[in-house]
Amino acid sequence: MNQTLRQWHVDSWKNKVALQQPKYENIEVLEECLKQLKTRPPLVHSGEVLELRKQIAEAGKGRRFLLQGGDCAERFVDCNPQAIKDKLKIILQMSLILVYGLRRPVVRIGRIAGQYAKPRSDDVETIGGVTLPSFRGDIINGFAFNAEARRPDPRRLLQAQEMSCFTLNYLRALIQGGFADVRHPEMWKLDHLTETDQPKLYTEISERVRESTQFMELLGGGSSEFMSKVDFFTSHEALLLDYESALTQPCSDTQKMFNTGAHMLWIGERTRQLDGAHAEYLRGIENPIGIKVGPTSDPTEICALVAFLNPENVPGKITLISRIGHGKVKGALPQLVKAVCAQKLSVTWSCDPMHGNAIKTQNGIKTRDFNSILGEIQETQAVHKELSTILGGVHFELTGDNVTECLGGGMGLQEEHLSTNYQSYCDPRLNYTQSLEIAYLLSKLLG
Repeated sequence: MNQTLRQWHVDSWKNKVALQQPKYENIEVLEECLKQLKTRPPLVHSGEVLELRKQIAEAGKGRRFLLQGGDCAERFVDCNPQAIKDKLKIILQMSLILVYGLRRPVVRIGRIAGQYAKPRSDDVETIGGVTLPSFRGDIINGFAFNAEARRPDPRRLLQAQEMSCFTLNYLRALIQGGFADVRHPEMWKLDHLTETDQPKLYTEISERVRESTQFMELLGGGSSEFMSKVDFFTSHEALLLDYESALTQPCSDTQKMFNTGAHMLWIGERTRQLDGAHAEYLRGIENPIGIKVGPTSDPTEICALVAFLNPENVPGKITLISRIGHGKVKGALPQLVKAVCAQKLSVTWSCDPMHGNAIKTQNGIKTRDFNSILGEIQETQAVHKELSTILGGVHFELTGDNVTECLGGGMGLQEEHLSTNYQSYCDPRLNYTQSLEIAYLLSKLLG
């Protein structure tokens, strides 16, 4: 075993600088909550984690395609059957379009069942002359703008784990119960949309898929289990280190350490310092890890971080998620790709076209433009094609709800439409129709 890894333990991150951590007033309550978390059963199994790592490695080689998507930050109030079902539906529908267009399996990873925390640029926010701590996600504090709600509460850690458990349990029940049966894609229609609202492209594709699968069954080549079941994995940002380390356990067979709260974790632009606490924690677990890289990322530092988190260069362990911004890709991504290739680092490349394209309207509403989102994907694919590397996946903030948070797309949303149904507590998401449209355009671009 690598000498550096021998020195790692589940709390060794506490010897490093930990950014973006809440300041709890009652440490005794925090310690009691963490003690309870450590005794709870795992949400995911080590075998599932290793299977995902294998599939991500295949995506890096162009044999699969990684679709990662979900809420910017999950809300406790959305832990209900309809909201969970709609989130699963949109991922399934997008993956159906991609499978049909790309002619390869899709790795489905939701930003779900644990994505309750968000990093913030400022520790406080001021409204009407009143300054309070920033909202950091339901796992930390409340969204309401008052002192009591904004006070970090460690008991929310327990609630977040319970909500994750409820969500994951229902996701598994839906999938095992045949909800994802590709022979009946018409069952995936979102309940809040009428038949006339269904995008024509999805209706056409679902009909073709149904005809193809029926033909396979007639020939005896369509396994019922294969047709009715899909793999679905969970992910969230590894932000709250007390919470993540409390959910970290050794595999009984190998004694290697796994985060049992999600199949995949990622580290963001604000917390991926090589000598920081987040990198220190992540280097000791077996879960696949995503690394967000922006327009100012230093290729040398990113390569050093990849090697630090994956010293044995295991395929599928690291996904580099570029989030550079439309119009900036050609000036930043090629140097990074060349540096990674020069050091022969095993990574899977993904594109997050959301976070580099945030804008504010004249009224101060945070939004994103559909054309910029699509444009960054196109620019990213062009760079990978030119350098003979593979764009193995995409990472979206999206929802199955009919929200009005991102501009443009086939619906033609304008600034005046944003206030119609803007629900996000943090960042704007693609709505149902925009998500299907981007999947269709992506399948044409890469297919």
